[in-house]
Amino acid sequence: MHSGPLNGLKIIELAGIGPAPLAGQLLSDLGADVIKILRKHTKINKEPILDRNKKIISLDLKNINDKAIVKKLITKADVLIEGFRPGVMERLGLGPRDCAKINPKLVFGRITGWGQDGPYATKAGHDINYLAVTGALNAIGLKNSEPIPPLNLLGDYAGGTMFLIMGILSALWERNTSNKGQVVDAAMIEGVPALMSLIHTFKAQDNWNNDRSSNLLDGGCPYYKCYKTKDNMYVSVGALENKFFAILIEKLELDHNWIKNQEDKSKWEQLNHEISAKFLTKTRNEWANIFFDTDACVEPVLNFNEVESNLQNRSRNIFIRENNTLQANIAPKFSRSVPQNRLKQVSELKTCNQILREWNID
Repeated sequence: MHSGPLNGLKIIELAGIGPAPLAGQLLSDLGADVIKILRKHTKINKEPILDRNKKIISLDLKNINDKAIVKKLITKADVLIEGFRPGVMERLGLGPRDCAKINPKLVFGRITGWGQDGPYATKAGHDINYLAVTGALNAIGLKNSEPIPPLNLLGDYAGGTMFLIMGILSALWERNTSNKGQVVDAAMIEGVPALMSLIHTFKAQDNWNNDRSSNLLDGGCPYYKCYKTKDNMYVSVGALENKFFAILIEKLELDHNWIKNQEDKSKWEQLNHEISAKFLTKTRNEWANIFFDTDACVEPVLNFNEVESNLQNRSRNIFIRENNTLQANIAPKFSRSVPQNRLKQVSELKTCNQILREWNID
């Protein structure tokens, strides 16, 4: 039984890697009925968190009969999601124009790294490459060292998945007045710069330079970075505001003159040295207890095996286990249209007849 704010929304997701599977998962979490089409003979992963609660069928999109099934599904679908290179769907006869003839109200969601056009459009690439050409990657890492990729969170998921979802929901809203679908061309190379508005603002104000670990938010600031503790673990410090910084200085028992000199960059190296030395005198958990009930913006750096024990994570039920597999619970939370029972893992393929019956297709 479906529930949630997207209850009743029908989505076709063509199997791929990168941002598209997460988009399908998050929309499914919120109540959408998502059918994922695997390539013929592809096996389902053993721990398919990205496929939770989706319905999965296996089709050969080059086979005329299988393609006919896809076209039948398109007649009933609200959204189609694909993450292939530009031109692939068109060559299959399932491009936006082909689909619009079948269902003029279909929202056709496309996600790529480089976008659907331009000199890079048909090139291969991955998250790290899209970050590289937007300037984001150059800003992440240690001074005098190579840039460090921030997992695949910034390009694939923030610059890709989230902008694809925003585009799809925007197109669905617009469809209320136009009664027409449209193409959503989401590109990671465009989403990532949109996420850097604050950094671009800092640059416009001449408050950001291109040297890593030398700015306010990149680890160069001594009151916005991580520090090693006595037990070789780490704490995070984010005491940006002066009133929070004052608490940090007090709890670390440092000279109170630091409070009025907080923003003096010429003293940052010395402050960093003093804070580092202090944090090395106690264990991570000892510091966590010292700062627990304060506004110093100091929290322990937890690994994946520890996050479930965090009090706030536990109280909001942020992490759950399905078949003993750690994963994030549904987010965000809603006051009325609360998603229910949306974490079931897919264990088997559906037959085409099952899917067609569920969507009331002959």
